Amino acid sequence: MSRPVLIVATGSTFAQIAETQGDFGAWIANGLGQAVSHCQVDAQTIDAWPDPSALAGVVLSGSHSMVSDREPWSERLAHWLTHCVAADVPVLGICYGHQLLAHAFGGRVSDRANHEFEIGTHTVELSAGAQGDPLFAAMPQRFDAQLVHRQSVSRLPEGALLLAASAGEACQAFRIGRAAWGVQFHPEFSTHAMRAYIHAMPADARDAGYDADALSAGVRDTSEAASLLPRFAAFVRARESSGQSHPAEAGVAA
Repeated sequence: MSRPVLIVATGSTFAQIAETQGDFGAWIANGLGQAVSHCQVDAQTIDAWPDPSALAGVVLSGSHSMVSDREPWSERLAHWLTHCVAADVPVLGICYGHQLLAHAFGGRVSDRANHEFEIGTHTVELSAGAQGDPLFAAMPQRFDAQLVHRQSVSRLPEGALLLAASAGEACQAFRIGRAAWGVQFHPEFSTHAMRAYIHAMPADARDAGYDADALSAGVRDTSEAASLLPRFAAFVRARESSGQSHPAEAGVAA
């Protein structure tokens, strides 16, 4: 591949987790595998965003920041994402990246009810829109996924296609345009990372009745959710192999 997939780190994990397990970018790179070349930037410190035409794809990580705070670095990234989607560059936004993609196109991101976290392993169910989707059509109707978030996409952008939901979250995945996806869950999280997150959550950020041991005991394998990253890599590689170029200004209708 002549063009790389750009992994955009929108934040970092807890220091004690990074010391033993690495950080978000490394987890994403491991999930993408060797099928695509990739490089990484820090969204909070980058001086200038690259021309989308120089990239085969973009993956945005999660973050401990909040999209609703509209920090300057985040708003610049949101604006750049609109150019990536317009140029038909494949995009996968994870957690914060999922919410930021929705925000960039006019969706709404807001706190969950009672400011509660959704954390641990939860079951995600595909919506009707997943039929025929390049990433989700091959997923099982129901699959387990790792989650940790306090904000949600409470309103999808106009024209976006809902792909998945869960009992506690109305929007677990969506697509906008032909090749831009947001997923609230974490396909890059291993069971070890999820359990570490549960125990690393600061006490002042926990919900009433937060039981780390019970949550940790409930963590399950999420291989189906994890398959999303290599599937995205295969999608990108197929586009590159076919010689498909990114149009200068492709439409963003779903």
